[in-house]
Parts: sequence; structure tokens; C-alpha cells
Amino acid sequence: MTLEISRNVAIPDNEIELQAVRAQGAGGQNVNKVSSAIHLRFDIRASSLHPGFKEKLLALKDRRITRDGVVVIKSQEHRTQELNREAALVRLKELIKPILYGDKPRRETKPSRNAKRKRADQKTKHGQKKRLRGKIDG
Repeated sequence: MTLEISRNVAIPDNEIELQAVRAQGAGGQNVNKVSSAIHLRFDIRASSLHPGFKEKLLALKDRRITRDGVVVIKSQEHRTQELNREAALVRLKELIKPILYGDKPRRETKPSRNAKRKRADQKTKHGQKKRLRGKIDG
């Protein structure tokens, strides 16, 4: 089985390390005995992703990516290991997906005639207000 990011990109299971750990925080008697939280580790450099995607991922300023290029995601919001595993995989997918598609190109726009007029009016009013604050000639 693989984690499918898009139609053309998938990550094999052997590249994603999932480890069950005990969840932190309050939770009653059961929390101390059951390892329901999941630590997901994904080594970007050792993965089968396209080199261009690896570069973009490593360039991200995300606290989940270590200096060594390993993505570390901890999921503990659900009560069961299976749901936490799914949540961690979804978060990994959400981290990688934007890199595949890139940014939408910016379309240049001009301010409308009305927007220009409103801005000029605001500047005039602001100037008048500042003039009124000045010394009174008399």
C-alpha cells in the first residue's frame, strides 16, 4: 500500500515510519497503559520523490521538518491508534501537496477609477485635518 499524494505522486509505505507512543496530557486510567498516539517520520532525502520536490520540501520553513530533512508529525488527538495514524498521514499529505502544484501565477490588476478618486479624496481630507492642527494666525 502507498500514500497517494496526487495521481502521479505516491509515497511507498516503507519510506514512512509509524511508531505508536503513549499520548501526553490528561486522559484517565487508560492513558497510562495504551500507546494510542502516533509518531510519523518521513526522511525527505532518502525518499523516492522527484529531486525538485525534495528541494522545495527541504526549503520549507516548517517546524515539523528537522535540520536533517526528516518530517516528524505527532498525532494524538484521537482515542484510537488507527484514527491517529490516518490523521498523521493526512497531515503529511497536506504538507507535500502544495509543493506539487506550486503557486498560482499573479495576474496584474490596476486600481479602478473610483478607487483612485476615493484615495485622492481621503488624502485631501487627511491633509485638511492636519492643517487644522497647526498654529492659529492672528
